[in-house]
Amino acid sequence: MTSPTELAAALQPLYPALAQIPPAERDAVLATQARQAQVPAGARLFDEGAPCQGFPLVLRGAVRVARGAANGRSLELYRVTPGELCVVSTSCLFGQQALTAHGDTVEPTELVLLSPAGFERWAAHEPFRRYVFGIFADRLADLMALAEAVAFQRLDQRLAAALLGHGTTLRLTHQALADELGTAREIITRLLKRFEQRGWVALGRERIQLRDAAGLRAVAAGQADA
Repeated sequence: MTSPTELAAALQPLYPALAQIPPAERDAVLATQARQAQVPAGARLFDEGAPCQGFPLVLRGAVRVARGAANGRSLELYRVTPGELCVVSTSCLFGQQALTAHGDTVEPTELVLLSPAGFERWAAHEPFRRYVFGIFADRLADLMALAEAVAFQRLDQRLAAALLGHGTTLRLTHQALADELGTAREIITRLLKRFEQRGWVALGRERIQLRDAAGLRAVAAGQADA
């Protein structure tokens, strides 16, 4: 079983604000108000409309936070990776409201779940509270950019942008891309086939190989049509 001191040593490089909480208070919260968990890929961590059970601090892996619709489709809002914070959980805890999105692990994930009481104790320390609000502001800017993209960019632009920046070969399904972009798998498949016809990508089973990144960048920037 990991001791509070060992847990703090693992968390602190990722969440440096913990160094500014008095060690006795930091370790007391980790000993009595925190739970360490290892979660497999594809596990639901929290649901829309449910009360927030705690504040997740990711040590390894990633959590996909998305907003669902009645037709079963969802729109990915952001991902929480080691060193990052979950805006939905933060706003839920500060506002004492139900969760406004759901979170699923996208790969095997190790995290520390801080209870609402533990989060409140740490948030009483100004350096930690300032750190949380700073990352909250960054996430809010990301969400505003997402809202702008959904409202004003064509889907082919958003798809081209989603394919860039991950190397020349992406190993993912059309459904995963559809979930990320908040649309139907059939639409993504149709657009990818257009991209393939233009020579920008080559499609395989759960694999997309980028052939012409410059062409995709032109589409993402609205300078070319698929």
